[in-house]
Amino acid sequence: MRNLLRILVAVGALLVTVGEAQAQLDNRAFTSPEPGRTKFGKNPTLLAEDADTAASRAAPQAGDLRISLNAFTFFKDNEYFNDIVEGYTLFGTQLNPQLVYYPTKELRLEAGVFLWKDFGTPLLRQVRPTYRATWTHGPHQFIFGNIRANLNHGYVEPLLDFERVMLVPLEEGLQYRLNTKRVALDVWVDWLKQEYAGSNYQEQIAGGLSGSYRLTRPGAPVDVSVPLQFTARHAGGQIDTLRAPIQTLFNYATGVVARVPLRGRTLQAVRLNAYGLLFDDHSFSNYRLPFQDGRGLYLNGTLETRYLDVMLSYWQGHQFFAPLGGNYYQSIASRYGTPGFTDAERRLLLVRLLRDFRISDAAALTVRVEPVYDFNKQLLDFSFGFYLNFRQEWLLGNVGRRARVGQ
Repeated sequence: MRNLLRILVAVGALLVTVGEAQAQLDNRAFTSPEPGRTKFGKNPTLLAEDADTAASRAAPQAGDLRISLNAFTFFKDNEYFNDIVEGYTLFGTQLNPQLVYYPTKELRLEAGVFLWKDFGTPLLRQVRPTYRATWTHGPHQFIFGNIRANLNHGYVEPLLDFERVMLVPLEEGLQYRLNTKRVALDVWVDWLKQEYAGSNYQEQIAGGLSGSYRLTRPGAPVDVSVPLQFTARHAGGQIDTLRAPIQTLFNYATGVVARVPLRGRTLQAVRLNAYGLLFDDHSFSNYRLPFQDGRGLYLNGTLETRYLDVMLSYWQGHQFFAPLGGNYYQSIASRYGTPGFTDAERRLLLVRLLRDFRISDAAALTVRVEPVYDFNKQLLDFSFGFYLNFRQEWLLGNVGRRARVGQ
């Protein structure tokens, strides 16, 4: 199996020059600038539109000044009873009002404030300024500041946890995105912690690449693509007082994704995803983890219907660890689990019932029920969640057309 996974990674590396980033779940209600426009039956393998693409419907002009509001309310109850991750609940709301200015049609500047309030406490969990500069040139996009984070990268859940949309809502750094009919690519760097001279902690950086290549043309009986995904997390630095060894962790994933439209009124499509994954601790013998390498097999089948998506997933992991990935897939206990516990061989079966309810173009309610069976422990756990996404922009006017006083 190890040799097969390495071959898959090598093939994916050759294809990444023309690829399309995607994940195994349809998360467009969380990433699209118009959550309510998500509809079953549309091709979910495409990257969600970013805010610049949506704003183009209103033909942004140089000098446009807008106000935007992103609002997200979440409730996720994890009824877990295992040593890798115990149960916990996430319940709160996040707001991000911003001013948006277009110095040119291709350059979009956003500045605002991010507010995060967990329910059950009178205190705000976070109050942070936000800033993003986005330059779009044809299919190319360069983003500086608060990059398009978490689910926007399009990773599979063993590599990047769905809960990051609630727990790590902001990422700061650089991002390059490419999106064409056959190609999509997301290359990003998230500067997690800045180190200064004399700091008693290490600098921390995360980043990666997510892309895929569509093998078939639009309108083909079967839509087939080959994804390639890579993440890295690094802790190190030379000017701190900690003098701890560096840690660099790599994860890889590649495979094949196919979607077959059924064109029925009730049964609309079948989606099949298969991924091979690798873990590599590249810390130059300064190992802090119980495993230095690992691998995983991730199989998904989804039936898209008029009423909901029904998804069946199988995970088999050998000494697998991904620092950004979903807790349940790991062979090392998370911070919610039993300290020091490991499970070198993980075998899981997941069933997901997924539904997005349209409220308006700007708002959608997502409901998810996700039981999971651990073959090793012969244990059935489950989680369920409700998520309300609202995103909208309003044009205030065009300040570029106003002459300065005194001219």
